[in-house]
Amino acid sequence: MMKSFDKTILMYIFEGNPNGRIMSELSNWNGRVYKVSRNEIGVFSKRSDAEYTGVYFLFGKDEENNETVYIGEAENMISRLKQHIRDKEYWNDCIVVISKDNLLNKAHVKYLEHNFYLMAKNAARSTVVNSNVPTCSSISEYDEAMLAEFIENTKLLVNTLGYKTFDSVEDSTIKSQDESIVFEIKAARGADAKGIVVADGFAVLKGSVAASTTVASFPKSFAQLRSKLIEQKIINSSFVFEKDYVFSSPSAAAAVVMGRSANGLTEWKTADHVELKHFDESSVL
Repeated sequence: MMKSFDKTILMYIFEGNPNGRIMSELSNWNGRVYKVSRNEIGVFSKRSDAEYTGVYFLFGKDEENNETVYIGEAENMISRLKQHIRDKEYWNDCIVVISKDNLLNKAHVKYLEHNFYLMAKNAARSTVVNSNVPTCSSISEYDEAMLAEFIENTKLLVNTLGYKTFDSVEDSTIKSQDESIVFEIKAARGADAKGIVVADGFAVLKGSVAASTTVASFPKSFAQLRSKLIEQKIINSSFVFEKDYVFSSPSAAAAVVMGRSANGLTEWKTADHVELKHFDESSVL
């Protein structure tokens, strides 16, 4: 058991296999979250609650090894997941979110699907592969308050299960931005960026400017990432970051900002020109 705020996370790993099926819950919450690998959908179907109404997330990777997610809803969860088994193999794992008493209805899950879609798009941690924006159902104020808690608890458990799909930079930062140490890069070809260390990488902040061009020796992987951010309009046509974006490391962030290979530990500096490498993790989070 792990403690998060005032809730206790309860997790059950089926057959001792963390890559197979995991059931997770929170104390004092009627929701239940399952992680199920693609090849164990058949086993999962034997559970009575596999037929409940809920939302689900299908996780995979694209041809460029970028994380992908499909966000859906279903009145009969297992029937819908079996349909996805016949899809192309764009996903490997799914997360199923239901209520233990099966009180979620069609309007509830359409509302949840829409909001999780927007959260995933805003966080930009994964490529959302839905072909359309899910419609948002109209619900009562009471249901909206209930589902707000449902969303927050689901985010917590999905994160605990290893997926940060719905986490914004604000969610990833242990301290507020005002308390975090801000690092800067000012370099050739117009690069002028600010960033902070977050719990799972390095965040370049909204309004930062990336170099307008890249050098000939720019590594292919970083070139692809930079092109992806431009395509997704996270970096606009003027090379300005339209939103905060979390990179896997300070070096990846520096490379995309500068348009060349870079050591983030030395390129990112405070306003007083102190390099990131001189700070330990606890002091910059």
